[in-house]
Amino acid sequence: MLAAMSQPPAAASRDEPVIRERGDACPGALRLHAADDGFLARVRIPGGLLSAPQAAALALAADRFGDGHLELTSRGNVQLRGLGDGCGAGLAELLDGAGLLPAPSHERVRNIVATPLADPGPVRALDALLCADPRAAALSGRFLFAVDDGRGDVAALDPDITLLGPDAGGRTLLRLGAARDAVEVSDGDAPRAALAAAHHFLDAVAAAGTRAWRVAELPAEHSLDAAEFARRLAASGIPARYVADAPRPYAPPPAPGVHADALCVLIPLGRLTTAQWRTLSGEWRITPWRSIVVTGAPVVDAGLVTDPDDPWLSVTACTGKPGCAKSLADVRADARAVVVQTASRGALPVHWSGCERRCGHPRGAAWVDVVAAPGGYRVTAPGRPARHDVPANELAAVLADARTDPDVVKK
Repeated sequence: MLAAMSQPPAAASRDEPVIRERGDACPGALRLHAADDGFLARVRIPGGLLSAPQAAALALAADRFGDGHLELTSRGNVQLRGLGDGCGAGLAELLDGAGLLPAPSHERVRNIVATPLADPGPVRALDALLCADPRAAALSGRFLFAVDDGRGDVAALDPDITLLGPDAGGRTLLRLGAARDAVEVSDGDAPRAALAAAHHFLDAVAAAGTRAWRVAELPAEHSLDAAEFARRLAASGIPARYVADAPRPYAPPPAPGVHADALCVLIPLGRLTTAQWRTLSGEWRITPWRSIVVTGAPVVDAGLVTDPDDPWLSVTACTGKPGCAKSLADVRADARAVVVQTASRGALPVHWSGCERRCGHPRGAAWVDVVAAPGGYRVTAPGRPARHDVPANELAAVLADARTDPDVVKK
């Protein structure tokens, strides 16, 4: 893992509780978001698990109702953009027919990231419990579950509830937010324990009265206590053991290329055409790192990345212009221009943002922060002073220097 950097304001930990004065407006497949390039739908893909027919249905939806592209999000979900006004009913019917929609009350709460190469069973079990539980519908569209097979890849993505394991003895750790302590349960009880943890969070939200959307937003006096939660689980019939100092493993995401009988394909900037999408076959796993792991025939040369040293491997960006009204630049076009001039990937990832919100920025690692401003770009790298008003035609040189900071070392 890369050494830590000071976080930008949008990602910094909060000293004061967040007081939510409105409901969560996070988009879904049924609640469309009006963007500058048309309506946007976000289809939750729990654990990134897609069958080949479901993948085909998403491509059909993008062609029939959208702009012919699909976008991968930092939570392993799929977005359709450029949707026309009045397409909601037709889109819902198509997605429902492919098994991509639960009850309308629950379609935005299926936020589960998972280790891409692991057993999909725990993800499916947790998703089924969430969709069948009336109370789970009260979770915000931003509340995040992680099902990590113990290596520590998705556990590093700032989840609200993490299942880590099982270990050799068939035990799984459950972590609440970013706490160092945890609760240990049996592998078979882990999905039920995760749902119970969501109820524990909702109880804390009700007691706090702040309408928090995520665990980190709870005020200190209502923060989730793992020891109390262990007792709560035991009282409900789920044997649990409190672990004061739980292990925190870390593993990088799967690199592009072949992994046993699977192929990992990186999607530059997380956006691809339906023609590119259809070059992939087999069973799919959409990852939170804007890549796709497939079991099937190798992809032909379609502009997708299968080289683990490709410069695209560590470049991400928000939507930018023209899709987002808040963006001050076409960050994707500027990012592509820089990558064309880049010989190899640098030591640090780079995230391009069209405004101070920094949508989709990396989690769990240091990164070079490139933010559009009225006079150019601001570039901030760990251990270096910020560079202000950098014009687009100078960014390649500035970023080459920023990404090779000698003070940033791998742990």
